[in-house]
Amino acid sequence: MVETIIVPLLKAAVLINAILVAVTFLVLMERKVIAWAQSRLGPMRAGPYGILQALADPIKLILKEDITPAKADKYVFTLAPIISLVPALVAFAVIPFGPDSLYYISDINVGLLFIISVTSIGVYGIILAGWASNSKYPLISSLRASAQLISYEIAVTMTLVSVILTAGTLSLVGIVEAQLESGLWFGFVQPVAFALVFIGGLAETNRVPFDLPEAETELTGGFHTEYSGMRFSLFFLAEYANIIVISAVVAIMFLGGWLRPFPNVEALSFLDVVPSWIWLIGKIFVFLYVFIWLRATLPRYRYDQLMSLGWKLFIPIAIGNLVLTAIAKVAF
Repeated sequence: MVETIIVPLLKAAVLINAILVAVTFLVLMERKVIAWAQSRLGPMRAGPYGILQALADPIKLILKEDITPAKADKYVFTLAPIISLVPALVAFAVIPFGPDSLYYISDINVGLLFIISVTSIGVYGIILAGWASNSKYPLISSLRASAQLISYEIAVTMTLVSVILTAGTLSLVGIVEAQLESGLWFGFVQPVAFALVFIGGLAETNRVPFDLPEAETELTGGFHTEYSGMRFSLFFLAEYANIIVISAVVAIMFLGGWLRPFPNVEALSFLDVVPSWIWLIGKIFVFLYVFIWLRATLPRYRYDQLMSLGWKLFIPIAIGNLVLTAIAKVAF
């Protein structure tokens, strides 16, 4: 009972708290990086160099009035942000931060399929939020989000199949071990898949240049236009938790997860003194920085460009990459 129930629950509690704390500081990091990109300083008043802004923002959201529009569907309106947040947190159950069972809650043999399935549920929260708000801007936003997810989910899933063929397993621990055995990160073996999964991750998390569901200039914030207070913050938590999930999956699939650089090179064995979980968190941090850097750099796509890119470019490339991978697997 201790090993099967109590230990996993303790791990889950620690991990969820760590993710929520990480999200608050990720928001601060985003504000700082975008400020630096625009030759500004960003938040500077709360604590030294604005470091306590990460605590001030959640307190502000908790204290704000939580308003439900008069004509909204009150129950669905409240349920929607929860549906968005819970799958993002559940996905962390199978993400391994190290080779031992101490560093993950569960290692199931269909771990990657579990993540794809669970994170796909989050879009229902966006759709329900748009519908339950009884407002035209959130409704348009929710329709955009559903179409965008379908378009890019197909390309990302088909691309991940090529990585599964390369590794020979759906287990995330097994995929990292396959990279250790081959002596190469799959980012070098599958560079096209690497690019497609990362770009598709941008689209699935509604980040620039694919932030059409939010689109402040067109839809005044999109699906969370009518939200305030804690329910608004749940949507924010869900978005940033999903960004961390995507970054973790890309790091595990293509950059060796918790492995140090060139793990089979004896000359670099001195790097083994760094704990495995620090290597993975460092790789995740790099991807988080790229997410923010792209927001500060790129303009937003038009909606027809977004759809054309997904259906006419990414899906054919994903199919071609899968076919070539299958041929190479059989031939070699």
